[in-house]
Amino acid sequence: MIRIGVTGHIGLEPSARRLIRGAIVKELRKHRPVHGVTCLADGADRIFAEAVRACRGTFEAVLPVPEIGAAPEEDRDLRDLLRHATDVTKITVPGLPELSYEAASREVVERCDLLLAVWDGSPEGARGGTAETVAFAVSRGKTVERIWPEGARRLQISPFPVPVG
Repeated sequence: MIRIGVTGHIGLEPSARRLIRGAIVKELRKHRPVHGVTCLADGADRIFAEAVRACRGTFEAVLPVPEIGAAPEEDRDLRDLLRHATDVTKITVPGLPELSYEAASREVVERCDLLLAVWDGSPEGARGGTAETVAFAVSRGKTVERIWPEGARRLQISPFPVPVG
């Protein structure tokens, strides 16, 4: 069984979700049976988990849990997906939230044989984001398949909460 990890954008246009899910399902069907590895971030990661389930695969979750922020269990959609995970690993790194996101993304890369990058190809991004995760995967000798279907669009949002005050 192949272990396929995912990295990808959050903040996707609603119309992009269907396009991305279809492209992921098409890729997953090339690799049956499949076991996914995902951080379950809103956006590409959750679309991936849904696609894995649609292909009758299994998945494990590697959750970044920043020291400061809402507990993952407070997100109802996340809770629903976690019920289907074969394993859940929580990763907390002291300091800025981005450090936990980066560590979790790197763990996904280490656990997978193939990384799907749901990525528009933009080199910009936050620490632990898609571009950085792809670069890390390449540096580790992992195969990376980029998925960005024609017509997919991102919302313009900040990937991390901005402290007020």
